[in-house]
Amino acid sequence: MSISELPQAVSVSDLLVGTQQGKNDWKRTGYGGPCPPIGRHRYFHKLYALDIELPDLHQPNETQLETAMAGHIIGQTELIGTYQRQ
Repeated sequence: MSISELPQAVSVSDLLVGTQQGKNDWKRTGYGGPCPPIGRHRYFHKLYALDIELPDLHQPNETQLETAMAGHIIGQTELIGTYQRQ
C-alpha cells in the first residue's frame, strides 16, 4: 500500500483498505481534539515511513506499535503543537 497524503477530516469509511488505527490517550481510536488541563499543553504528532506493512495489531497502544515498528523505520518526523485553555 502506498499513499502520499491523508485528507483533513477523513472519515474511517474513507480510509484505504489495510489502514489501521491505534488507541489515543483517551483509550479509543480517532481524533479527540485538544482538551488540556489548565495552562499550556504540548501535543506530539508523529509520522513514520516503514519498509513493511504491519500486521493487524488490533488497536495497539503506543508501546505495542513502537515494538512492532522496531527495525522497520526508514524515516520519521514529529510535529509538536501547543495549546492553551483560556
